[in-house]
Amino acid sequence: MQSYRRRLAATFVAALPLCASFATPAMAQEEEQHSSLTIGAGIAAIPSYEGSDDYRVMPLVQARGKVHDFSFWTRGTSLYVDAIPDPTGTGVDFELGPMVNVRLDRTSRKQIRDDAVRLLGKRDVAVEVGGFVGIGKTGVITSDYDNLSARIAVAKDVAGAHGSYVVTPTVEYFTPLSPTAFVGAGLSAEYVGKKYGRTYFDISPAESAASGLAPYDRAGRGSGFRRLNFNLSAGKSLSGDLRKGWAIFGVAGYARILGKYADSPIVADAGSRNQFVGAIGVGYTF
Repeated sequence: MQSYRRRLAATFVAALPLCASFATPAMAQEEEQHSSLTIGAGIAAIPSYEGSDDYRVMPLVQARGKVHDFSFWTRGTSLYVDAIPDPTGTGVDFELGPMVNVRLDRTSRKQIRDDAVRLLGKRDVAVEVGGFVGIGKTGVITSDYDNLSARIAVAKDVAGAHGSYVVTPTVEYFTPLSPTAFVGAGLSAEYVGKKYGRTYFDISPAESAASGLAPYDRAGRGSGFRRLNFNLSAGKSLSGDLRKGWAIFGVAGYARILGKYADSPIVADAGSRNQFVGAIGVGYTF
């Protein structure tokens, strides 16, 4: 059951949580698969940069699968590979493996809607490499098939864009409504090093003169929690079984930029500490 739940996850968007498998125990035993692939495509409305109050619509393509019970999934521009094979049946699932993320925030002036922030100049593409560890439990509250999981990922930029680290703890819960539908919720936070704050939130005197935004140098003074994220997700099978065929998905998310990062003029003056995201899409499971 856990393998199906995880296979349906991350069909699209940057913060999609893991989904659930909604078959009866007999169906799960009869149809257990050790290799699978889900491909999803959709559109999302996201802030034009982190901290923006302007939004842009972008296409999304995501994938999830497993090879001989070893799972992999994309989430936005991140790739995760679980080095611990999925267990058979219900119970506890342990996760451990590598991950990589490509950060594209403010790497193109075309994606930035605010004129002042655009004049701050673009940032380099960051490639954050690290790993994650997690644990999940099937059959927690509502049924034998709901799932509660916790995970923490740690990654460091190796491309020299911000040269810092990002720590992301996450808690997710999913429950089936029927064999063809599910709902879920996720809560996560992001803790970053001082170079991250310096790169994306501080404003030098030269940048201030070019953009008209006030100088700011607090975000790069030490590490801290940058953002708190909450999302709701739902899915509905179009083929009568979420484990195979076509399905539609939707996600609505809210994020709050915190503390010294929210006080940066790119957020406080040019943007907003309240960030929203919405996405819809369709996926196919082979």
